[in-house]
Amino acid sequence: MIIIYDASGQTCNRLWSYAPSIARCVIEQKRMSIIFHDETIEDFPAFLHCPFIYFPLWNKHFFSSKNGWKYYNGIIWRVKFKYKKTWDKIGKFLHFTNGWESRSDAKYLQRALPELQKIFRPKEAITQKAEEMISAIRNTADIIVGVHIRRGDYATWHNGRFFYELEDYRQFMLRIQKTFSNQRVSFFISSNEAFSMDFFEGCQCYRFGREPSGAILDLYTLSLCDKIVGPFSTYSRWASFIGQVPLCFIESKDQQFTADSFSTIVDFLHFENGKEIYDW
Repeated sequence: MIIIYDASGQTCNRLWSYAPSIARCVIEQKRMSIIFHDETIEDFPAFLHCPFIYFPLWNKHFFSSKNGWKYYNGIIWRVKFKYKKTWDKIGKFLHFTNGWESRSDAKYLQRALPELQKIFRPKEAITQKAEEMISAIRNTADIIVGVHIRRGDYATWHNGRFFYELEDYRQFMLRIQKTFSNQRVSFFISSNEAFSMDFFEGCQCYRFGREPSGAILDLYTLSLCDKIVGPFSTYSRWASFIGQVPLCFIESKDQQFTADSFSTIVDFLHFENGKEIYDW
């Protein structure tokens, strides 16, 4: 049995840390256990109830209690920070798997992709809202481009190298419109930041308001778009991979776009066109 013992970062870091091992289990018909599940676990019912994946710390009644997730996150914090070296030693001694260290293992991903898409399909309340949004946008658009706007922690991550102002994002969208000038282009905005859509004058933009499971709702909606654009992130990278949607990472404020700028993610470090992704 494969046992993943680490708890790496936010949701999409976790998904990427699970995917290679799940793919291996699908192809080799093995079983696996994930010790520390993510808070979004109930948004993925097929994942939670997958017959060959076990979550030893999952207890619906415990996590439905008032302080369930608070206590659980406290445990994860200790594992990730306070006792990390000790926990890593225990995991390696027991021959457990460090999911984040195996994130670039691409051996089984493409062969298992159809099954991964089923396992990581969100619950119906999410898929219905996302599909209705995309269907409505398609009434007036030939191309829907998902725009992942991530700022917040990116102001300091790598000294703000991939932090862009909202006006920068508007300029990116205007350039994309120019690239596909013979088609009607609309944009779906994915962001955890509150801002007025008036910032994006000249672009037809849509986004959800405050919604339950908002991060997963946005993630699934991105995976339904025709193209995705955004800064380096495991979030948009996952949407591209699981939805097989061509993605373009924004690497500078003056970035230009062509039709060939977009390519689908095939594994953590590679686009379908062969371009390698620097492992930030």
